[in-house]
Amino acid sequence: MKMLGSFRKDKKDEESGSGIPSVVEKAQILQEARTFNETPINPRKCVQILTKILYMINQGETLSAREATEAFFAMTKLFQSKDNNLRRMVYLCIKEMASIAEDVIIVTSSLTKDMTGKEDSYRGPAIRALCKITDHSMLQSIERYMKQAIVDKLPSVASAALLSSLHLSKHSPEVVKRWVNEVQEAANTDNIMVQYHALGVLYYIKKNDVLAVNKLVSKLKSNLKSPYAHCFLIRVACKVLEEEGGGRESPMFAFVEQSLRHKSEMVIYEAAHAIVNMKFITAAELAPAVSVLQLFCSSPKPVLRFAAVKTLNRVAISHPAAVTACNLDLENLITDSNRSIATLAITTLLKTGNEGSVDRLMKQITGFMNEISDEFKIVVVSAVNSLCHKFPRKHAALLSFLSNMLREEGGFEYKRAIVETVITIIEENVEARDTGLSHLCEFIEDCEHTSLATRILHLLGREGPKTATPAKFIRFIYNRIILEHPAVRSAAVTSLAKFGGTSDELLPNILIILQRAMLDADDEVRDRATFYYHVLCQRQKALNSAYILNGLNVSIIGLEKALHQYTLVRAKLALVTADGDPSVTMQLTVRSTDQIVSEIIATAAG
Repeated sequence: MKMLGSFRKDKKDEESGSGIPSVVEKAQILQEARTFNETPINPRKCVQILTKILYMINQGETLSAREATEAFFAMTKLFQSKDNNLRRMVYLCIKEMASIAEDVIIVTSSLTKDMTGKEDSYRGPAIRALCKITDHSMLQSIERYMKQAIVDKLPSVASAALLSSLHLSKHSPEVVKRWVNEVQEAANTDNIMVQYHALGVLYYIKKNDVLAVNKLVSKLKSNLKSPYAHCFLIRVACKVLEEEGGGRESPMFAFVEQSLRHKSEMVIYEAAHAIVNMKFITAAELAPAVSVLQLFCSSPKPVLRFAAVKTLNRVAISHPAAVTACNLDLENLITDSNRSIATLAITTLLKTGNEGSVDRLMKQITGFMNEISDEFKIVVVSAVNSLCHKFPRKHAALLSFLSNMLREEGGFEYKRAIVETVITIIEENVEARDTGLSHLCEFIEDCEHTSLATRILHLLGREGPKTATPAKFIRFIYNRIILEHPAVRSAAVTSLAKFGGTSDELLPNILIILQRAMLDADDEVRDRATFYYHVLCQRQKALNSAYILNGLNVSIIGLEKALHQYTLVRAKLALVTADGDPSVTMQLTVRSTDQIVSEIIATAAG
């Protein structure tokens, strides 16, 4: 009844809006902390102040050692109150301020009293707070109490002691190792959480001893009642397998495989997940795990269906043949009410299906693309990308699907994934070049991402002149020159120059466009247009090849270093000009400039 009353108070505080402050002023809160010294103590008001202190610390507000110590010492007066809610908040504040305030060990006796007292609701939190303020030199003074708490009959007290032991073992491992008998006793308890926490402490104590870890797994694998502990033991067994390089004959692998027949669904999935993620796993070793995941695909629980299909999706990347047996179950999931499950099912089928099923699957997934998040849309795009490599003859259907996706709303990563997939199809399949470039041209007509627009324009300049009718792409590039911002306009000018350097038929019109671009407001666009215009006017294939089509065949790193060296020399020359003889300056300038230019050319070419 006492706990129920405290929950009602919490609910009342939440409804009154006094739980989390909207604006936190450090000075005001520290001033309010003086309320802790008042008599009698007002529990509700003190809880609100402690809540503000915790909120302030967790929001990143820094307290000086003096401020924290003053608030901490004022807070110690609250141990006089017997209010449950207030005492819980005091324990939390002690843990948060233990590393900031000075002389926090002053509350050791109060916490020890609560830890060994008759009030069960105090004991667990008191253990956690006490272990937070205890250093290595004081640990032996509470060792007896910790051993008693680890084997306590109350699960909340035993779990608090075990978790605190785990934290203490990071800086006092030798002391915690002496508690191994008590921890072993806790590992044999019937409470699932105590057994799980005890196993964690046991593993931490023995993790550097391979033989001891093997014995731990062998001893506990048939005595565990906690599914959480069983899952943890599976992970320990997999780590041992990875370190030892054991295979199917290893007892550790036998334990993991045996866990596939456990009564808990959590343990079964953990075992299946562990097997499919093992390195150098064979198809024969994979089969039992895939069978279990196949059964989960028809489970009435959405979380199991999602877990199974997501794991199968990952398996299909490296072992598509092993997942083929699940195709019928995966097809049933295409109509699942949970769109995340349906998306994963279709992408898995795309990885494992045959060429004849591609069109049908693409039609099915088009129906609900608007209902799934960008994260899952990227998964679909990734599956389509793998299909491009697997079935190149299906490029028309795949490009049409990707084109429709490009027209929909979506974030940058989603659009980038689509563009990269289309570019992959164009580069690997000559037959898809015209269609793919046309889809990308339509996309850049209304593209808000500069990096994608410049990437596509670069591709157009390289692949566009190779198509049967390159003239149809000029309009799209010209639109970018007159409608876009400088970065895209510069890329469009370069792309246009590559068309002019390849096609004599298009050259006159391209020269006219470049002449107009020479009047652009941006200097980068003007410089590019002027350079390309004068090169193209020479009508020499060698010049076009060297300066437009192939670019500069130089080392970018070498060029950067040489230019940096040039700027250093220019700075030295500026100093000579300020202090020296003008005739000497002229000689240094000529000699140094010639030397640096030669070095730039040599370094860049190398």
